Amino acid sequence: MAWIGLARPTEAELLSLAAEFDLHELAVEDAMEAHQRPKLERYGDTLFVVLRAARYLDAPEEVDFGELHVFVGPDFVITVRHGAAPDLSAVRHRMEDDPELLRLGPEAVLYAILDAVVDGYAPVVSGVQNDIDEIETEVFSGAPEVSRRIYELAREMVEFQRATRPLVGMLHALMAGFAKYGTDEELQRYLRDVADHVTHTSERVDGFRQALADILTVNATLVTQQQNAEMRALAEAGFEQNEEIKKISSWAAILFAPTLVGTIYGMNFENMPELGWGLGYPFAILLMAVVCVSLYFIFKRRDWL
Repeated sequence: MAWIGLARPTEAELLSLAAEFDLHELAVEDAMEAHQRPKLERYGDTLFVVLRAARYLDAPEEVDFGELHVFVGPDFVITVRHGAAPDLSAVRHRMEDDPELLRLGPEAVLYAILDAVVDGYAPVVSGVQNDIDEIETEVFSGAPEVSRRIYELAREMVEFQRATRPLVGMLHALMAGFAKYGTDEELQRYLRDVADHVTHTSERVDGFRQALADILTVNATLVTQQQNAEMRALAEAGFEQNEEIKKISSWAAILFAPTLVGTIYGMNFENMPELGWGLGYPFAILLMAVVCVSLYFIFKRRDWL
């Protein structure tokens, strides 16, 4: 059995292998273009599998996705890797350390690759769960950047869902062909175990998407409540300011009346009426008092004072 592993190969390298192992041109085209959804295709005696691997990056707290194309023939396995994940060297060492598994041929290598990809989802699930817990804390603490973090994590969960959900159907399709293609019973048990893990992971990812949607709704509600509280505070501050302006305006109007009277009689013109009147001064004082008191009661009745 030949096992050839390529990382981001050139078109010439892929075409050379296609000619050597009689690979179908459609599968080769998919392997060259990458950016494919997980799928399972059979071209004669060759099985073509597309997988989406994932790994959690602790420093930026984000999920990095890779793509793996696997050609499985009667006596060969060709892997074409686009991205850092998965680490197929660990798969090779596992096969070399387990001769009984390696004896089962190319299908056993495919199982080991599937198992490695699915096992790689577990740290991602743990990392995302931790991120969601942190986001919930940030939402209720009023962190300003939490909405952006929710949105970015929700986008990653969409990609994660695209990687895991089709894999469930792919493994069931493989299991449906056990009898037709004479798959070893021990290998059948291994593949069923991988299918169980994929189903569990897919359900967790679906739960993450729903949880993020609920958190986003709660965050929007909290932001709206905060904005309403701020608007209410501004309205109350404006009302208090209006009350102060009313008081200032009222006292200004009250003080304006004696100022007006005093200004008129302080112009010192010789021909002004009432200048020689003996009751002029008491009259002016009384007039100012009456106007001030009248304005005071008017403003008081209108609750300006």
